[in-house]
Amino acid sequence: MKDFINFLYKNHSLAYKLILFISTTFLIVYLFPKSGKFKYNFEKGKPWQSENLYAPFDFAIKKSEEDIETEKTEIKNNAILYFNVEPKIKERVLEDYKAEFKLELPDSLVKQDKEKLFNIGLDLINDLYVNGVLNEDYDLPIDKKVVLLEGRTEKQTVKFSQLIKQGDIKNTINNLLTKESLNQFVTPYVSLFFDIIEPNLIYDKEFTEKALLSDLDKISFTRGSVERETLIISKGEVVEGDKYQILKSLESEYESQVWTKSNYNWILFAYTLLVSLALLMLLLFLRKYRIDIFENNTKVTFIFFNVFLMVFITTLVVNYNSQYIYVVPICILPLVLKAFFDARLGLFAHVITVLLLGSIVPNSYEYMFLQIIAGIVTILTVSELYKRANLFISVGQITLIYIIAYFAFFVIHEGSIETLKWETFGMFILCGLATLFVQPLIYAYEKLFGLVSDVSLLELSDTNTKLLKELSNKAPGTFHHSLNVANLAEASANEIGANAMLVRVGALYHDIGKMMNPTYFTENQSTGINPHDELSSKESTNIIINHVINGIEIAKKYNLPDRVIDFIRTHHGTSVVYYFYMKEKEIDSTIDRSLFTYPGPKPFSKETAILMMCDSVEAASKSLKEPTSSKIDVFVENIINKQMVDEQFLNANITFKEIQSIKKVLKHKLANIYHLRIEYPE
Repeated sequence: MKDFINFLYKNHSLAYKLILFISTTFLIVYLFPKSGKFKYNFEKGKPWQSENLYAPFDFAIKKSEEDIETEKTEIKNNAILYFNVEPKIKERVLEDYKAEFKLELPDSLVKQDKEKLFNIGLDLINDLYVNGVLNEDYDLPIDKKVVLLEGRTEKQTVKFSQLIKQGDIKNTINNLLTKESLNQFVTPYVSLFFDIIEPNLIYDKEFTEKALLSDLDKISFTRGSVERETLIISKGEVVEGDKYQILKSLESEYESQVWTKSNYNWILFAYTLLVSLALLMLLLFLRKYRIDIFENNTKVTFIFFNVFLMVFITTLVVNYNSQYIYVVPICILPLVLKAFFDARLGLFAHVITVLLLGSIVPNSYEYMFLQIIAGIVTILTVSELYKRANLFISVGQITLIYIIAYFAFFVIHEGSIETLKWETFGMFILCGLATLFVQPLIYAYEKLFGLVSDVSLLELSDTNTKLLKELSNKAPGTFHHSLNVANLAEASANEIGANAMLVRVGALYHDIGKMMNPTYFTENQSTGINPHDELSSKESTNIIINHVINGIEIAKKYNLPDRVIDFIRTHHGTSVVYYFYMKEKEIDSTIDRSLFTYPGPKPFSKETAILMMCDSVEAASKSLKEPTSSKIDVFVENIINKQMVDEQFLNANITFKEIQSIKKVLKHKLANIYHLRIEYPE
């Protein structure tokens, strides 16, 4: 038991990765659909690539979504409207008419005209209420079928045009009296009827909707069937029309039958294998090409978390409505990983994630093609993410690629653009807008995982930060030296394609440890007094070497990121404090060289190697007397070649060609600093 505990303790990092790997695998598998996958791949408009396909069992042919929508639309257009009739209203109107007629019309009327007008009014009321008077002016087609209900009993069926609108009553009265040559009575008649006429038809919305739903529920989702052993499609035959719908029906039936046959465990096992293989490839990539990330459990957790997050969000959208899958901003993944790590890792993780999603999305080939192309464009176009304009431009390019690729696939499938779904383009635009969320997401990740991105580096590069201001006040010479080194390092990094922002920030902070004893460093000795004159070589060496340790402590106190602290640790590597070593050696030739050697570590990246070169060259350049171009060339060559002989760059992934490029930049920059001119011949 003790041996086992010791083994776990020694391999706790590996054990954590194993737990992370297993838990991520099972979480992703849990999100996946638990049904089988149809073993044939086919796309509308393309030839059938497999052998002749015969129906493996009897199954119904499902209607396409377009057919079902057409039926629904037809039912809605022909839906019957139901109105409730209030029977007592007509009786009340007749009573009111008889009572009000004598009051509204003058007594001077001839008895014959009065009776005629009275009878016309009775006929008018009867005509109005034959079908009924609407309570509102409904905007409906005139030929719409209407059923009149009286106490939930169907009274009669009419067209909507046969129902009377309240606004039509005046015209009806006017036309009737004109026909009877009684125009002079229009005004009092209209006044009379407007006072007594009441609507007796009320739209029964609830009953109408219930009837419509009942009709919609009667829609059959199938049309015909296919018997077992029936030839469905031959090899080379184009998948279109009925063939396509039959294949989609077979695919749906097959997947549902796999589910009903209780092969759940086998499907689960198969998904687990696929997901674990994909995640294993990601781990192996980190182990092979990004060992520093692989050994950092926080970073590995961060990568796995982002992969899982993309799968989780996409699964939610697919379960809700698979038509919206292109709204999910998958390209956030390579953007985030590129911001914190590098482009190669970002693209690799993106491809792995898209391959995983291919198991759950419809039209998986189309989806994977679009997402992988978009991911490549993301990696190629997004640079210097801290510049907001770059992000907007890149998102625009990503959206354009989505639209172009989708358009191409649609034309291939449909053969025309007549039925092009323009709303899908809107989804791509929404996806682009969602991708802009990467900026606040990066900020949140920095706080949650303690990582650092170029955005944070930009903030740290501000010379008005509290720490750099303190450096400029306590050690102005060191601050000036750091600025010069930062400029040299940034130019060198740009020349060889390294992270210029990172190396600039590292250069600005690499000597902050000198604030503890600023006067012990020559660049801060403005009075001409050298405190080393009163110390032994060993004591002086300890003070100089300790500026690295002091710098690390100060950096941690101010919560500088580890990526920046790495520059403080490595900017002297395992080099020797040569001046005091030689001085002590004159006294004691057997002196231990290690006492005058920096503890290291050596630079382990291009950026830290660049800083070591630039720091040494800039510091030593102050000793140049009457510098010329040739002197500077020899000077730079000697310093960097000595570092190479001392194997200071052995752990850094930097090539001889890149070192030569850096030398060239340093020579050019130093020549500009010293304002050297071309020496003209006499």
